[in-house]
Amino acid sequence: QVQLVESGGGLVQAGGSLRLSCSASGRTFSSYAMGWFRQAPGKEREFVGAISRSGDSTYYADSVKGRFTISRDNAKNTMYLQMNSLKPEDTAVYYCAAGRFFSLNRRTELKSYDYWGQGTQVTVSS
Repeated sequence: QVQLVESGGGLVQAGGSLRLSCSASGRTFSSYAMGWFRQAPGKEREFVGAISRSGDSTYYADSVKGRFTISRDNAKNTMYLQMNSLKPEDTAVYYCAAGRFFSLNRRTELKSYDYWGQGTQVTVSS
């Protein structure tokens, strides 16, 4: 079992940057594909990006491509989400998730992930 804790959220002006962290418990972090999702008020949770077990492959939603970067440090059991050029529409609760799937086709689906963090709020003011 994996426990995930997000941190680094906060209030930032449009155009600013934030870096979120996702810390995982246990010694099997590197055996999980990892993802970031977000949920804005009144909306469904949506895929932001994902990273492979080794960290050599990443994939992003079109809405964040070129602005957000996912990385991971398996030695520290931590995944990161660097968010640049933030927009008010990026305002949401951001969740990290861990999945045991291997098919790349599944990385954007919520149901592919087995463990979730509690979320961290990101608010971007205009």
